[in-house]
Amino acid sequence: MEETISLSEIMETLKKRIGMIILITVGAVAAAGIISYFLLTPMYEQSTQILINEGQQEGEIVQASDITTNQDLIETYNVIMQSPRILEPTLEELGMDKSIGQLRDQVTVQGEGESQVVTVTVEDESPADAVNIANTLAATFQEDVVEIMNVDNVSILSAAELSDDPSPASPNPTLNMAIAFVVGLMAAVGLAFLLDFLDKTVRTEEDIEKHLGVPILASISTIDATSVNTQDLENNESRSVKRGRNQHGA
Repeated sequence: MEETISLSEIMETLKKRIGMIILITVGAVAAAGIISYFLLTPMYEQSTQILINEGQQEGEIVQASDITTNQDLIETYNVIMQSPRILEPTLEELGMDKSIGQLRDQVTVQGEGESQVVTVTVEDESPADAVNIANTLAATFQEDVVEIMNVDNVSILSAAELSDDPSPASPNPTLNMAIAFVVGLMAAVGLAFLLDFLDKTVRTEEDIEKHLGVPILASISTIDATSVNTQDLENNESRSVKRGRNQHGA
């Protein structure tokens, strides 16, 4: 026989476990906040934009085919920019104690849609270092691509600049705590229903019908001792004493 659950039963389960639900949800949000603010290292992002363009003679008209060729070159340049051929001299110029692999992991190179612009983004614990790496990497690429590709078609469109009050790109404490709230609430509600499902304790007539599948013919009510009239107790006690005296006299 298929069991169904009513809205009132759902609300009763949530009401019964409301303390646990609140505790788990608040705990998840608090944990996310502590991790975001105190345990995770803030990371800063800085970007430099470069323009890929064929060198044109003065007065020469740029053809559509030239733009298409430049866009095809962007993918090649993306690979070159993250290769040891560019990263190694960049590290030497900066004098940083990093491996090529570590620097590569910090660098993201992405084309801007169908344009001829490439954005070089660097992530670092220090906003100043992120600026230096992005600008040095772009300058090194601009210089070395002439030798590598035998073309001079790269120019710096906009260099990275250090702001007065840089904000970290990650972590995002507000977003992390919002996600923790949703996940914590869902987990708490799921646990509440699981505990209710596993709880086979019989407390009401409805529980008997639910677990045993038999109708209730009668029930015995519990008498609260405080509700019994004190005068009735005294009268009953007095009758008992008199009855005892009469039996003794007889």
